[in-house]
Amino acid sequence: MRILLVSSSETETVYLHKAFRESAHSVQVADNLRYALYLASYEEFDAIVISAVGLSLTMALFDALPELAQLPRAPSVIVALASGTAQDRARVLRAGADACFVQPYSFLEMQERMLALHRASAARSSQSAQLPIHASKLKLDPLTRDLVEDTRRVLLTKREYLLIECLLRQANAPVARDQLIRYAWPDKEDVDPASVNLVVSRLRRKLELNGFRAKVETISRFGYQLTS
Repeated sequence: MRILLVSSSETETVYLHKAFRESAHSVQVADNLRYALYLASYEEFDAIVISAVGLSLTMALFDALPELAQLPRAPSVIVALASGTAQDRARVLRAGADACFVQPYSFLEMQERMLALHRASAARSSQSAQLPIHASKLKLDPLTRDLVEDTRRVLLTKREYLLIECLLRQANAPVARDQLIRYAWPDKEDVDPASVNLVVSRLRRKLELNGFRAKVETISRFGYQLTS
Protein backbone atom coordinates (compact mmCIF):
# COMPACT_ATOMS: atom_id res chain seq x y z
CA MET A 1 0.00 0.00 0.00
CA ARG A 2 1.04 3.60 -0.58
CA ILE A 3 0.90 5.48 2.74
CA LEU A 4 1.26 9.17 3.53
CA LEU A 5 2.54 9.47 7.11
CA VAL A 6 1.93 12.83 8.79
CA SER A 7 3.75 13.52 12.05
CA SER A 8 5.64 16.39 13.67
CA SER A 9 7.20 14.05 16.24
CA GLU A 10 10.55 12.64 15.16
CA THR A 11 10.15 9.66 17.50
CA GLU A 12 6.73 8.72 16.10
CA THR A 13 7.88 9.32 12.53
CA VAL A 14 10.88 6.99 12.90
CA TYR A 15 8.81 4.30 14.63
CA LEU A 16 5.86 4.29 12.22
CA HIS A 17 8.01 4.75 9.11
CA LYS A 18 10.11 1.72 10.07
CA ALA A 19 7.07 -0.38 11.02
CA PHE A 20 5.21 0.36 7.78
CA ARG A 21 8.28 -0.24 5.61
CA GLU A 22 8.98 -3.57 7.33
CA SER A 23 5.38 -4.52 6.46
CA ALA A 24 6.17 -3.88 2.76
CA HIS A 25 4.37 -0.55 2.40
CA SER A 26 5.56 2.44 0.39
CA VAL A 27 5.74 5.43 2.76
CA GLN A 28 5.92 9.17 2.06
CA VAL A 29 6.45 11.44 5.10
CA ALA A 30 5.04 14.93 5.72
CA ASP A 31 5.67 16.95 8.90
CA ASN A 32 2.55 19.12 8.66
CA LEU A 33 -1.02 18.84 7.40
CA ARG A 34 -0.77 21.63 4.80
CA TYR A 35 2.04 19.81 3.02
CA ALA A 36 0.15 16.53 3.40
CA LEU A 37 -2.90 18.03 1.68
CA TYR A 38 -0.68 19.30 -1.13
CA LEU A 39 0.92 15.88 -1.64
CA ALA A 40 -2.40 14.04 -1.50
CA SER A 41 -3.86 16.38 -4.11
CA TYR A 42 -1.20 15.42 -6.66
CA GLU A 43 -0.18 11.87 -5.74
CA GLU A 44 -2.27 8.77 -5.15
CA PHE A 45 -2.22 7.26 -1.64
CA ASP A 46 -4.18 4.34 -0.20
CA ALA A 47 -4.07 5.68 3.34
CA ILE A 48 -3.12 8.83 5.24
CA VAL A 49 -1.89 8.13 8.77
CA ILE A 50 -1.79 11.17 11.07
CA SER A 51 0.13 10.87 14.34
CA ALA A 52 -1.31 13.85 16.20
CA VAL A 53 1.01 13.82 19.18
CA GLY A 54 2.40 17.33 18.68
CA LEU A 55 0.47 20.46 19.65
CA SER A 56 0.69 21.97 16.15
CA LEU A 57 -0.83 18.92 14.45
CA THR A 58 -3.55 18.54 17.08
CA MET A 59 -4.65 22.17 16.63
CA ALA A 60 -4.73 21.89 12.82
CA LEU A 61 -6.34 18.43 12.74
CA PHE A 62 -10.01 19.42 12.73
CA ASP A 63 -9.51 21.98 9.97
CA ALA A 64 -7.70 19.48 7.75
CA LEU A 65 -9.84 16.36 8.24
CA PRO A 66 -12.84 17.56 6.17
CA GLU A 67 -10.49 18.45 3.29
CA LEU A 68 -8.71 15.09 3.49
CA ALA A 69 -12.05 13.27 3.49
CA GLN A 70 -13.03 15.04 0.25
CA LEU A 71 -9.90 14.17 -1.74
CA PRO A 72 -10.88 12.84 -5.18
CA ARG A 73 -9.09 9.49 -4.80
CA ALA A 74 -10.52 9.00 -1.29
CA PRO A 75 -7.62 7.53 0.72
CA SER A 76 -8.46 6.12 4.14
CA VAL A 77 -7.65 8.59 6.93
CA ILE A 78 -6.33 7.11 10.18
CA VAL A 79 -5.59 9.27 13.22
CA ALA A 80 -3.49 8.39 16.28
CA LEU A 81 -4.00 10.72 19.26
CA ALA A 82 -1.57 11.17 22.14
CA SER A 83 -4.51 10.99 24.55
CA GLY A 84 -8.27 11.24 24.40
CA THR A 85 -11.64 10.02 25.60
CA ALA A 86 -14.35 8.20 23.67
CA GLN A 87 -15.88 11.60 22.95
CA ASP A 88 -12.58 12.84 21.50
CA ARG A 89 -12.35 9.81 19.21
CA ALA A 90 -15.96 10.29 18.14
CA ARG A 91 -15.23 13.93 17.31
CA VAL A 92 -12.27 12.90 15.13
CA LEU A 93 -14.44 10.37 13.27
CA ARG A 94 -17.23 12.91 12.75
CA ALA A 95 -14.68 15.37 11.33
CA GLY A 96 -13.75 12.93 8.55
CA ALA A 97 -11.36 10.24 9.85
CA ASP A 98 -12.05 6.58 9.04
CA ALA A 99 -10.35 5.27 12.19
CA CYS A 100 -8.97 6.76 15.40
CA PHE A 101 -6.53 5.31 17.92
CA VAL A 102 -5.21 6.60 21.24
CA GLN A 103 -1.73 5.91 22.60
CA PRO A 104 -0.67 3.36 23.61
CA TYR A 105 -2.13 1.70 20.50
CA SER A 106 -1.27 -1.56 18.76
CA PHE A 107 0.52 -1.11 15.43
CA LEU A 108 -0.81 -4.52 14.37
CA GLU A 109 -4.39 -3.40 14.98
CA MET A 110 -3.77 -0.13 13.13
CA GLN A 111 -2.37 -1.98 10.13
CA GLU A 112 -5.21 -4.52 10.06
CA ARG A 113 -7.79 -1.71 10.22
CA MET A 114 -5.96 0.06 7.40
CA LEU A 115 -5.94 -3.12 5.27
CA ALA A 116 -9.63 -3.72 5.97
CA LEU A 117 -10.49 -0.19 4.83
CA HIS A 118 -8.36 -0.72 1.72
CA ARG A 119 -10.12 -4.01 0.87
CA ALA A 120 -13.53 -2.36 1.20
CA SER A 121 -12.44 0.57 -0.97
CA ALA A 122 -10.94 -1.75 -3.62
CA ALA A 123 -14.13 -3.82 -3.73
CA ARG A 124 -16.25 -0.72 -4.28
CA SER A 125 -13.90 0.53 -7.00
CA SER A 126 -13.93 -2.82 -8.80
CA GLN A 127 -17.72 -2.96 -8.80
CA SER A 128 -18.11 0.59 -10.08
CA ALA A 129 -15.38 0.24 -12.69
CA GLN A 130 -16.50 -3.25 -13.78
CA LEU A 131 -12.91 -4.44 -14.21
CA PRO A 132 -12.41 -7.23 -16.74
CA ILE A 133 -12.11 -10.70 -15.20
CA HIS A 134 -8.58 -11.31 -16.52
CA ALA A 135 -7.29 -8.19 -14.73
CA SER A 136 -8.69 -9.22 -11.35
CA LYS A 137 -7.07 -12.70 -11.23
CA LEU A 138 -3.65 -11.31 -10.34
CA LYS A 139 -3.41 -10.01 -6.77
CA LEU A 140 -1.07 -9.48 -3.85
CA ASP A 141 -1.43 -11.15 -0.46
CA PRO A 142 -0.23 -8.59 2.13
CA LEU A 143 -0.11 -11.18 4.93
CA THR A 144 2.36 -13.51 3.20
CA ARG A 145 3.84 -11.02 0.69
CA ASP A 146 2.90 -13.42 -2.12
CA LEU A 147 1.87 -12.62 -5.67
CA VAL A 148 -1.14 -14.78 -6.50
CA GLU A 149 -2.49 -15.81 -9.90
CA ASP A 150 -5.30 -18.39 -9.72
CA THR A 151 -3.73 -21.27 -7.72
CA ARG A 152 -0.13 -20.14 -8.26
CA ARG A 153 1.75 -18.20 -5.59
CA VAL A 154 5.26 -16.79 -5.40
CA LEU A 155 6.95 -15.05 -2.47
CA LEU A 156 8.30 -11.58 -3.25
CA THR A 157 10.96 -9.45 -1.59
CA LYS A 158 9.79 -6.12 -0.15
CA ARG A 159 11.12 -4.20 -3.16
CA GLU A 160 9.56 -6.65 -5.64
CA TYR A 161 6.26 -6.43 -3.77
CA LEU A 162 6.19 -2.62 -3.97
CA LEU A 163 7.16 -2.61 -7.63
CA ILE A 164 4.43 -5.11 -8.56
CA GLU A 165 1.91 -3.21 -6.43
CA CYS A 166 2.69 -0.03 -8.36
CA LEU A 167 2.37 -1.85 -11.71
CA LEU A 168 -0.90 -3.46 -10.63
CA ARG A 169 -2.44 -0.04 -10.11
CA GLN A 170 -2.25 0.43 -13.88
CA ALA A 171 -2.40 -3.18 -15.07
CA ASN A 172 -2.07 -3.51 -18.85
CA ALA A 173 -0.93 0.10 -19.11
CA PRO A 174 2.56 1.66 -19.15
CA VAL A 175 3.98 2.96 -15.87
CA ALA A 176 6.81 5.52 -15.97
CA ARG A 177 10.16 4.49 -14.48
CA ASP A 178 10.18 7.63 -12.27
CA GLN A 179 6.79 6.67 -10.84
CA LEU A 180 8.04 3.17 -10.04
CA ILE A 181 11.12 4.59 -8.32
CA ARG A 182 9.06 6.95 -6.13
CA TYR A 183 6.78 4.06 -5.17
CA ALA A 184 9.25 1.21 -4.65
CA TRP A 185 12.22 3.28 -3.38
CA PRO A 186 10.51 5.99 -1.24
CA ASP A 187 13.43 5.95 1.20
CA LYS A 188 16.04 6.87 -1.41
CA GLU A 189 16.56 10.18 -3.23
CA ASP A 190 18.84 8.90 -5.98
CA VAL A 191 18.18 5.45 -7.46
CA ASP A 192 20.38 3.96 -10.16
CA PRO A 193 18.25 2.75 -13.12
CA ALA A 194 20.26 -0.46 -12.95
CA SER A 195 18.62 -1.17 -9.57
CA VAL A 196 15.18 -1.04 -11.19
CA ASN A 197 16.35 -3.29 -14.02
CA LEU A 198 17.71 -5.80 -11.51
CA VAL A 199 14.43 -6.02 -9.56
CA VAL A 200 12.43 -6.35 -12.80
CA SER A 201 14.78 -9.09 -13.99
CA ARG A 202 14.29 -11.04 -10.74
CA LEU A 203 10.52 -10.62 -11.01
CA ARG A 204 10.45 -11.89 -14.58
CA ARG A 205 12.48 -14.95 -13.59
CA LYS A 206 10.14 -15.72 -10.67
CA LEU A 207 7.02 -15.35 -12.83
CA GLU A 208 8.44 -17.58 -15.54
CA LEU A 209 9.73 -20.28 -13.16
CA ASN A 210 6.37 -20.45 -11.36
CA GLY A 211 4.28 -20.64 -14.52
CA PHE A 212 2.58 -17.24 -14.23
CA ARG A 213 0.80 -15.90 -17.31
CA ALA A 214 1.43 -12.30 -16.18
CA LYS A 215 4.49 -10.63 -17.67
CA VAL A 216 6.46 -7.47 -16.95
CA GLU A 217 7.16 -5.82 -20.29
CA THR A 218 9.64 -3.05 -21.03
CA ILE A 219 8.23 0.10 -22.61
CA SER A 220 11.16 1.62 -24.49
CA ARG A 221 12.41 4.95 -23.08
CA PHE A 222 9.45 5.13 -20.68
CA GLY A 223 9.14 2.35 -18.12
CA TYR A 224 7.36 -0.95 -17.68
CA GLN A 225 3.94 -2.54 -18.07
CA LEU A 226 2.36 -5.46 -16.21
CA THR A 227 0.39 -7.51 -18.71
CA SER A 228 -2.02 -9.97 -17.12
